[in-house]
Amino acid sequence: MPIDAVTMDEAVARCLDALEHRNRMTVGVLNAAKTVRLRKDTALRDSLLECDMLLADGQAVVWAGNLLGYPLPERVTGIDLFTSLLATADSEHLSVYLLGAEQSVLDDLVKVLAAKYPGLRIAGAQNGYFAPSDEEPIAQKIRASGADMLFLGMPSPRKENFLRRWEDLLEVPIRHGVGGSFDVLAGITKRAPERWQRAGMEWAYRLLQEPRRMWRRYLTTNTAFLFLLARELFHTTPPYRPSKTLSVARKHHG
Repeated sequence: MPIDAVTMDEAVARCLDALEHRNRMTVGVLNAAKTVRLRKDTALRDSLLECDMLLADGQAVVWAGNLLGYPLPERVTGIDLFTSLLATADSEHLSVYLLGAEQSVLDDLVKVLAAKYPGLRIAGAQNGYFAPSDEEPIAQKIRASGADMLFLGMPSPRKENFLRRWEDLLEVPIRHGVGGSFDVLAGITKRAPERWQRAGMEWAYRLLQEPRRMWRRYLTTNTAFLFLLARELFHTTPPYRPSKTLSVARKHHG
């Protein structure tokens, strides 16, 4: 995958440059679980290939890149980029649109952001529990809000596919899928301490919080990721290219 070898400061700078010129900046993030999943999930893979900036969200991805001779300067997590952009929105009085999570979590998040970032303007907020038929009207609402930034607190591949399907309709400069970050900022779940993050063990901390829900995912995806890494050491695979469907769609839209 075409991962951008950038630091957090460089990632933020790219977003702000896009915002200044009102250019689209769709941010994607890649971790071990997503690396495994995208091998079979063509829609997810195409959505990530279409991102304007793809970041190494997982420490395992950084280690793998360094081991394989494609060095990445540091891990750039989706939640850290999220909070950095919120701080910028606060200081510059920019507007954000929040899409995702349960309504109660979303309500708590709005209260937290209003208290912590008083200069930030919330252009709109919509929970993530909606039918596929509601997607286009929601995309229309986001466009009409005039938001500077759109944050999607939805799981993969739903957030990536939403951004891909409605990329031409949204007209929001910065689009960033932040997964479970809404729950963390709203105070519903806790993020791993910094020492766990530095050690690349954030996944283990989350497993301790939600063992029943997460153990199978981490066992299967981490094992599969290690297998893929071992195989890559002996046989380099070619980079992914957009699927034929995506290539045709891009040509159709000019």
